Amino acid sequence: MIGVFDSGSGGLSVVEVLRKKAPNADLLYFGDIANAPYGEKSAEELSALTKKGIEILEQNGATTLLSACNSVSNAVLAGAAHNLPYIEMSIPTASYLKQYAGKRFLLLATPATIESKLYTKAVDGAVDINPLGIPGLAGAIEFNASDEDIKNMLIEVLSTRAGEKYDGIILGCTHYPLVLRIIEPLVRAYFGTIEILNPAYPVADEVARTFDISGTGTMRFLVSKQSDAFEAKVRALFPDTPLTIEVLKM
Repeated sequence: MIGVFDSGSGGLSVVEVLRKKAPNADLLYFGDIANAPYGEKSAEELSALTKKGIEILEQNGATTLLSACNSVSNAVLAGAAHNLPYIEMSIPTASYLKQYAGKRFLLLATPATIESKLYTKAVDGAVDINPLGIPGLAGAIEFNASDEDIKNMLIEVLSTRAGEKYDGIILGCTHYPLVLRIIEPLVRAYFGTIEILNPAYPVADEVARTFDISGTGTMRFLVSKQSDAFEAKVRALFPDTPLTIEVLKM
């Protein structure tokens, strides 16, 4: 069973793509809503929360791990995963970006992801990564802020780079694809028609190549706190899929 770890609902954007790629894979998802968002937490806090989250997944039957939280670095995962085989977001994305060698990309991400240099290290100079942190956006998406509030948060940050030339945009937080309808027109307005890369696609490809994706298509969601917003997102993304959502006693 593939365990999926995230701070909340962001990882659903990855599961949505993976589900289409591997419809029979058995998936166990843990969303740490009680501690969301992770994007502005310290490295020490992230390490402790990640260890706890992975333990929950293991205790509930996960045999492999997909970390869908970009704020959690490879170093933290290596220490927390023990012997559990894992895939995270940056390495498959870096492999995909090799086809754009020498190109320039704007990385939109949480402050924690920017601070960790997760994507910069992963691409290792193959492309030019220009990081741009967006404080508070992941939390706003997690807890269903209005479209207008989310748009204003994006405008405040994206406008600081208006007119700069990029070959593409990387959505370096798994929450961001959930509001692609808001991001896309703003990117066009500030930077023209350029690629918007959702890392969920190369990550889902890597999971399908590497992990056991046979099964019965079981989908089980565990959360550390009850959230109507999380449940609504799950039901909207997987309307015809039998699934369970359970609130854990932490």
